[in-house]
Amino acid sequence: MTEPGTADGEGRTRRVETSLTLSRGLSLLELLAGSPEGRTLTELAGELGLSRPAVYRLVATLIDHHLVRRTRDGTFSVALGVLALTRHVLPALGEASREVLQRLAEETGATAHLAVAEGAESVAVAVVEPRTADFHLAYRVGSRLPVEQGALGRAILAGRQGRFEVLSSTGEIIPGATGVAVPLIGLGSPAALGVVAPHPLDVDAVSPALVDAAQRLRRAFGSGE
Repeated sequence: MTEPGTADGEGRTRRVETSLTLSRGLSLLELLAGSPEGRTLTELAGELGLSRPAVYRLVATLIDHHLVRRTRDGTFSVALGVLALTRHVLPALGEASREVLQRLAEETGATAHLAVAEGAESVAVAVVEPRTADFHLAYRVGSRLPVEQGALGRAILAGRQGRFEVLSSTGEIIPGATGVAVPLIGLGSPAALGVVAPHPLDVDAVSPALVDAAQRLRRAFGSGE
């Protein structure tokens, strides 16, 4: 049996410390991902419950890996290295959500779409039209829109603030088109699910199917309720 203080015992201690450091680093990244305005070192230390020197070491390591950057005003935010990682995840996210979106499109008779935030824009990662559609909207996977524009973008903003609500818009992006959307909270990245049609939609009528689809997506991606 290995006695405390031996090499094997010290190795286990180092592994635990390494796991704890990794967990703290991931928590820091998650915090910054939900803070588009950035966070100061003091704010990060307070929200993570760590000392400023400990947070600085974490930030410095993440900066070295291009996952965090320091802005001109001294705050910290996620860097382009995170986008390089998400480029491999987004196609899988779109494919995994396709069945849920197809059902949503058929139930509502509208185009179902899923988007994630990328800076100040929303990016479509999945777009599914109802099989019986006799129309096609000019909205495809990879489409980018200002995050402040339309129901889907505002749902992303609501999700960033932890608010779950059904939002709608008419004619903001496509003249005459109506969009209805909800935030997808807990996916680790700001996202939203919505439906859009080139004609008026009854928000109360499509909301139950939209909320149900959002819940199924959250369960599918391991976010629970």
